[in-house]
Formats: sequence, structure tokens, C-alpha cells
Amino acid sequence: MPEGSLSAMSLATIFLSEVVGTAMLLLLGAGVVANNILPKNKGNGTGFLMVNFGWGLAVFAGVLVSYKSGGHLNPAVTLGVVASGATEFVPGVPVNFTSILTYISAQMIGAFIGAVLAWLAYKKQFDADAPDGFKLGVFSTGPEVRDSVWNLITEAIATFVLVFVVLGAGKFTGSGSTPAANLGWLGALGVALLVVGIGASLGGPTGYAINPARDLGPRIAHAVLPIPNKGSSDWGYAWIPVVGPIIGGVLAGLASHALLP
Repeated sequence: MPEGSLSAMSLATIFLSEVVGTAMLLLLGAGVVANNILPKNKGNGTGFLMVNFGWGLAVFAGVLVSYKSGGHLNPAVTLGVVASGATEFVPGVPVNFTSILTYISAQMIGAFIGAVLAWLAYKKQFDADAPDGFKLGVFSTGPEVRDSVWNLITEAIATFVLVFVVLGAGKFTGSGSTPAANLGWLGALGVALLVVGIGASLGGPTGYAINPARDLGPRIAHAVLPIPNKGSSDWGYAWIPVVGPIIGGVLAGLASHALLP
């Protein structure tokens, strides 16, 4: 196979791996939010810290089942790896337009699927009387204080932390994405704890999307699913959890050249 090429088999494997991993991420992540804020749930009212831990464990599960693709699950991570100067995403999968598009499209599709599965699991709770903002909140993020500039900055900073620490931990190297140390599931656990920490520290203003696919894919699901009294999908805000994380991820990749050993 010519240098820099990508076989159809590799392409399909990467695509399926990212779809499965991102679907798992959203099923468990949206699920913990639904359990916390929708009525008639065992976990109703357990609070934002429980949501942080739920999302962290969702990342843990998603990364584990998407090991063949390196477990990006996030366009901001994929673009951050590109900006870091990596030449391969995983061994044998070069960084090029086709592979980047494969990762990002799979992440979007997986996020949509995971959100639909979460809706199915909580169908009766979604049908019950609940504020429309709560129903949207299961699928996507929203700010506590709406200010486009500052909401964008918050998302960019939080995503910078995610991608910069992941790069610093050696999950991806400058010459590829082979882990600096093969930690197995411990590597996934480290990312999970990082997500919990970001949520606890920086998640308050916007709900910390830190992942364009995590917010946009489920927001589309909210728009098309037959949810009673679901209200608006808040498309006026939807660009912020897409653009902010992309800015933060790319800046983290660029910063890794100078600031990481």
C-alpha cells in the first residue's frame, strides 16, 4: 500500500469503532442527565457532581470500546491531534483529509445514535410532564448566563484543558498515536477522571460540552424525535459548543509543540 494511503478495510474499522464508542458515550452521558433531571427517576435531583461522574464514566466506556480507532470520540480531540503534528492517528492510519473526515463523521453519527438510545431508555420519563428546557438539557448543553463571547471562551478553555492534558499524558505522540506507555484500561480511566475534573471545575457556566459531536448530534436528535412538549432545540446557541471546543482543541494541539516535552 503506498505511503500515506488508507485501505477501505482500515477506513471501515475506524468508522465503526468511532461510531460505537461515541454512541456508548452519549447513551451513558445523556442517560445520567436524564436520570438526574427528568421526573419519576430513581436518581432525580442527585445533582451536578453526579452528572460529572456519569459523563466521566461514559467517556471511560466509550474509549474502551473504541480502542481500534484510538478512542477520539470528539472532533476537538481529532483536530487537536492533527494540530499537534501527528502523522498517524493509529498505526497504519495516516492523518489526511479522508481519515479526518472519517473520524468526525463517525463521531457525529455515533452521538446521534447514542442520544436516540438514551431517549428510548427514558421514553416514559420524556413523555411525562417536565419543563421543555429539562428535556433539551438531556440532549445538549446550555449556559446559565447567556453571553456568546464568554460562553465561547469557557468552552474553548475547558476543551483546551481536555486536549492538552490528553496530549501531555502521551495518549498521542507527535509521530503518531501510539501510547507512550501501554496502560490499557488505565489510560481510559485517566481520561475519564480528567472529564470529571473539568466538569467539576469548569462545567458550571455552560454545562461543558467540550465536544462538538456530543452537543450537535444529540441536538439534532432532539429536533427530530417525537418528544411531547419538547420546546425549542435552541439553535441560536448551538454554534457555541461546536466552535468553542474546536478552537480549544486546535490551540491545545498547537501549544503542545512548545509546552509539552
